Amino acid sequence: MNTGKKNMNYVLLLGKSLLLSFIVTLILFVIFTLILTYTSLGEKWIPLVNTVILIISISLGAIKIAINSSKRGFINGGVLGLSYMLLLILFGFIVFKNTGIDIYSLTKLGIGVLVGIIAGMIGVNLK
Repeated sequence: MNTGKKNMNYVLLLGKSLLLSFIVTLILFVIFTLILTYTSLGEKWIPLVNTVILIISISLGAIKIAINSSKRGFINGGVLGLSYMLLLILFGFIVFKNTGIDIYSLTKLGIGVLVGIIAGMIGVNLK
């Protein structure tokens, strides 16, 4: 019975951390869109800024989950990074009708997991 409650708490914590990551992503994308719209910043910056926003968002979520779980930060952060990226890829499939996973998606997936692992290790040591 206690294990079921721990699992439910973990799923809830993962959900809250993912929600934080997606809210940060949304806010940063809105800010970047406004910057692109009202300045002379070129579209060539979109891939770089996209990756930076991804790193910031996953880092904050991974730090949150690691602080609240207090152990195995690298695993919790990696799970968050993987979950975030898989949800993002799934969203792309549904909304943009993507039909496959390319090297760009796999690279972003790897970056997301790696960032989650590193941020999880940082987060578990912040408590």
